[in-house]
Amino acid sequence: MAMVAPQHRERESSSGSITKHLDSGGKYVRYTAEQLEALERVYAECPKPSSLRRQQLIRECPILSNIEPKQIKVWFQNRRCREKQRKESSRLQSVNRKLTAMNKLLMEENDRLQKQVSQLVCENGYMRQQLHGAPVPTTDGSCESAVTTTRHSLRDTNNPAGLLSIAEETLAEFLSKATGTAVDWVQMPGMKPGPDSVGIFAISQSCSGVAARACGLVSLEPTKIAEILKDRPCWFRDCRSLEVFTMFPAGNGGTIELLYTQTYAPTTLAPARDFWTIRYTTTLENGSFVVCERSLSGTGAGPTESAASQFVRAEMLPSGYLIRPCEGGGSIIHIVDHLNLQAWSVPEVLRPLYKSSKVVAQRITIAALRYIRQIAQEMSGEIVYGLGRQPAVLRTFSQRLSRGFNDAINGFNDDGWSLLNCDGAEDVVVAINSAKHLTTGLNALSLLGGILCAKASMLLQNVPPAVLVRFLREHRSEWADFNIDAYAAASLQAGTYSYPGMRPMRFTGSQIIMPLGHTIEHEEMLEVVRLEGHSLSHEDGFASRDIHLLQMCSGIDENAVGACSELVFAPIDEMFPDDAPLLPSGFRIIPLDSKPGDWQNALTPHKTLDLTSTLELETSNGTEAGGLSCNSRSVLTIAFQFPFENNLQDNVATMARQYVRTVVSSVQRVASAISPSGLGPTMGPKLSQGSPEAHTLAHWICQSYSYHAGTDLVKANSESSESLLKTLWHHQDAILCCSLKAMPVLIFANQAGLDMLETTLVALQDIMLDKIFDESGRKALFSEFAKIMQQGFAHLPSGICISTMGRHVSFEQAIVWKVFAADETTVHCLAFSFVNWSFI
Repeated sequence: MAMVAPQHRERESSSGSITKHLDSGGKYVRYTAEQLEALERVYAECPKPSSLRRQQLIRECPILSNIEPKQIKVWFQNRRCREKQRKESSRLQSVNRKLTAMNKLLMEENDRLQKQVSQLVCENGYMRQQLHGAPVPTTDGSCESAVTTTRHSLRDTNNPAGLLSIAEETLAEFLSKATGTAVDWVQMPGMKPGPDSVGIFAISQSCSGVAARACGLVSLEPTKIAEILKDRPCWFRDCRSLEVFTMFPAGNGGTIELLYTQTYAPTTLAPARDFWTIRYTTTLENGSFVVCERSLSGTGAGPTESAASQFVRAEMLPSGYLIRPCEGGGSIIHIVDHLNLQAWSVPEVLRPLYKSSKVVAQRITIAALRYIRQIAQEMSGEIVYGLGRQPAVLRTFSQRLSRGFNDAINGFNDDGWSLLNCDGAEDVVVAINSAKHLTTGLNALSLLGGILCAKASMLLQNVPPAVLVRFLREHRSEWADFNIDAYAAASLQAGTYSYPGMRPMRFTGSQIIMPLGHTIEHEEMLEVVRLEGHSLSHEDGFASRDIHLLQMCSGIDENAVGACSELVFAPIDEMFPDDAPLLPSGFRIIPLDSKPGDWQNALTPHKTLDLTSTLELETSNGTEAGGLSCNSRSVLTIAFQFPFENNLQDNVATMARQYVRTVVSSVQRVASAISPSGLGPTMGPKLSQGSPEAHTLAHWICQSYSYHAGTDLVKANSESSESLLKTLWHHQDAILCCSLKAMPVLIFANQAGLDMLETTLVALQDIMLDKIFDESGRKALFSEFAKIMQQGFAHLPSGICISTMGRHVSFEQAIVWKVFAADETTVHCLAFSFVNWSFI
């Protein structure tokens, strides 16, 4: 007990276990095992007991009655400190294991690169001999890169021994690509490896077909990773179906499967692809798990007779996954995708898309590794989403939006789609599906007519896909028709309308974007969009007619090379269930590798005419648009779906065709404005990060702060506006700007500000300043307002803010200052900096 040493020694002989603890006075206090057990029980219930609770503990526990309350307080302080140290030690051990595994991975990658250098030196010597006329062999069989891929006849599929031989050969070729030098790998542009990167990514250079490779560390066991990756439709958005025709044991603990896979075409201008492959799953002697796959020749399985003309048989060269367990848990994974996508089957202008290893890397290889890491973080509890939705449910929403949009673009005959009065010369293709019903779980929407889809594709010249998608997302009123949105939303309810225009609507111009979730690198966002509107019919009395959309936005990072940008949305009810029926529409923009001079061969007679309008653009001196094609190009695909009743099919088709033409015209106008060659001052996303307005405002904010406070707000690495904006955008304090009007509204926020208010840049402009403070905060602001306007600078005391989700946010202090425009006399806005904010 807590007694002086001589007295305590007497008890030490009769008590078995004694533990010493240092009290606040620097003396050791000894506790018996029984005392420690009692204290630990209380600690498990309440690690930080109050003074009253500690006194109650002494009264209720006789064995602690002789211990002073101050000593018990010190014990709990020490216990919390030890717990914190234990957690920190555990965290550091986990980080150390990850770094050890990553170091091993980097060392292996370094060894592979050294082999590649040696091989290049060998090839260089070979070329020198050839240039000097020395006799050289026609093939270099000793070179590891001379791995050839032989296609195997279908007759081998009837012979298990033959299939095993093919599987073993596939395994050897795959391993030579994953860890050897069978493919000349180069680093993926824009994906520099580092401590914050998902993994190490590479693409092929001058090899047959297109190939991509990824390796990284994942905190999942090998068997779980293999299970996820083998279920390709769950993570590969372009996979329409995967069917296992045959599966049997390989005799060495592995399995062999014969697969038939269908993938969607990314645009209306190309047919879809299918694969007939053999997949081999086995375990290596070192404990590594391997799943490898390659194509088999011959017809094999194929699409239904009605859809056969919509597919082109592509080839998968030896590809797969090498998964190695790490000490202490987790796995190192190597992914290789090597394909021949038969680029000859698409128009000349689209062939760079099918010959690009960067596109394969983004759509398949990197997507696989990101998906696994997403699952790992969700399973560890690191990701928590708002609005009460589970991560798996949000993933399912994204998959359903993507799949529904792909179905609309491709319009497969075996799904019931058929073209409506199409002679091949229409600029907008209209397809109908009378057999389609929106059925998911308990929610089923049975339509009297079916689904109608209007779609078109067009080429964009020198327009960044990420910038265009951001504009389409943030400025819906620039291209969308609110009445059409209202019709699509109402048609999904129990027969509210039958045809657009029956109930005219007025759009208030306000859209509010409410985040649902996002992937770990924010490359994809899922959100709910509320469009505010009112009915203009007298019987409705201007009742609210808000429309809600479930929206998925991806590919808004301008630095992601080869990434596809998408904006896909579907009307929903305000309180939509997890299995709500979805009818997706939207935009997809795919970058094409630049290749001057290939525009003249772009058009084929059965493709859409909006391609023709792009190709026929001429400058005033008669130069064709193809002469300007040295810069970036991309292909935009638009698809809008509408329910219809049989008696209104023609009316809805006319409306849909005209609406898509209007959207195409709006997109062309926006694209012309945001293109570097035709940037207009009134177009482009207002104050979105990276816009010219945002660069200017960031400079004004920082310059005005320095003027008023006498110190710098941020310290950019350079004086450029880009560097200043980037530093301000990532500043740890929440920085907001509001207009100087009778009813001030927010006009700008950095990332921390958006996180604090739980909103987006678009929705920010609908938030009034007084709505973000509680009552005491508003009083404090009003009391300081005169001082702010006179002196230009003030400090607000600690207080409470309220986010758009209704959550309370505490802050240590708020700094307010006037932001001057370029002339340093005109006050542009007020800026707020909330220091050390956190959710309560």
